[in-house]
Amino acid sequence: MAEAGPKKVTIFDVAERAGVSIKTVSRVVNNESNVRDATREKVLGAIRELHYKPNAAARELSGKRSRLVGLVYENAQEFSYLKDVLNGTLDACEARGYSLLLCPLALPNPDIAARVREFATQARVEGIVLPAPLGDVPAVTALLQQLRIPVAAIAPKDPQPEEINVSCNDGEATHSLAEVLIEQGHRAIGFIKGHPDHGASAVRFAGYRRALERHGIAFSAALVRQGYFDFDSGKTAASELLDLAEPPSAIVASNDDMAAGVLFEARERGLSVPGDLSVVGFDDTQIASRLWPPLTTVRQPIMQMAETAAGLLIDKLNGEAVQSPDEPFECEVVIRNSTAPVASTT
Repeated sequence: MAEAGPKKVTIFDVAERAGVSIKTVSRVVNNESNVRDATREKVLGAIRELHYKPNAAARELSGKRSRLVGLVYENAQEFSYLKDVLNGTLDACEARGYSLLLCPLALPNPDIAARVREFATQARVEGIVLPAPLGDVPAVTALLQQLRIPVAAIAPKDPQPEEINVSCNDGEATHSLAEVLIEQGHRAIGFIKGHPDHGASAVRFAGYRRALERHGIAFSAALVRQGYFDFDSGKTAASELLDLAEPPSAIVASNDDMAAGVLFEARERGLSVPGDLSVVGFDDTQIASRLWPPLTTVRQPIMQMAETAAGLLIDKLNGEAVQSPDEPFECEVVIRNSTAPVASTT
C-alpha cells in the first residue's frame, strides 16, 4: 500500500500560524495595499515557514468579495417562525445587493462545527445570521470567531458584546400573557417550558413567575412541565398536568405548537376550551389562528428582528460602524377565544 503524501498546506494553516483572518492572508497573497506592514510580514513569514503555494485560480477568485450572507438555522418542525426569519433576512440582503445562502442543521449534531466550517468556507460567505438556538452553541460561535466571520444573532441566550444581537421582550410578554389569565380569575396556572437550549425559554418562564409574584399567587413546581417546542411535548405535558389531583384551570405553553398539543389533549379528555380549561401560546404562528378555538398568544416581530440583524451585519461588512439595538423589540398579546374567566366551583 502506497504511503500518503504530505498534507497540503492550506490558507487556513497560514492564517492560524500568522494569527490573522483568512481574508487578511488573501489580501497579502493578492498584494493588496490595505494591510499593515507588520501584519504583511507575519503572513509572509508564515507562508515561507509552511511552504504555502496558493493556487493561481483560487488566488484570483479570493481577491473578490462574494457579497454572500449565510443563514445557519436549526431545521425545526415548526416552519412559521423560520419562514419569518428567512423573509426578514432576505429583505435585508436584497435591499443591499447581497445574496442569501441557507445552511439547515439538525440538533443535536456532534459534527456541527465541521458542517458550519464546510458551509462557510466553500460558500465564501462574508457574514452569518444565527437564529436561536444556534447563537448559543459554543462549537459554532467559537468556530466563526476563529474564521473571523462576523455574526448577527437573533434572540441569543448569552449575547456577545462584540457581535450584533437582536431580541424581543419575551419576559414582559409572558408576564402580560399570564396576567390575562390572572385577571380572569385563574389562580392554578400551569406552565410548559420551552426547549432548554433556547435562551427565550428561561426568559419566558421568569416572566410567568413574576406575574404570579406580583399578584400574590404562590408558585408551585407541580404546575410546571418541561417541553421542547413541539406538539408531542405539549400534549405530554398537558396530560401530566391534567392528571394532577388538583389540575390547573389554565395552561401557559411557551409556544403555539405546544399549545396545540394542550388543546388536543383537552379535547381527547372531553374538556371544553375555554369552558373547563383556558390555554395560551406564544409566537402567533399561522396555526394559532387556525386552531379551534383560535389561540390567545403573543405576536413577535420576527421578520423585523431578522431584517434588522441582517441589515446591521451587512452594514458592518461594508465597513460601517454599527451597534446592536439598545432596546428589545416589543411583542404584542393577541387575545382570541381560547381563554375565558375561570369556571365557578360553587
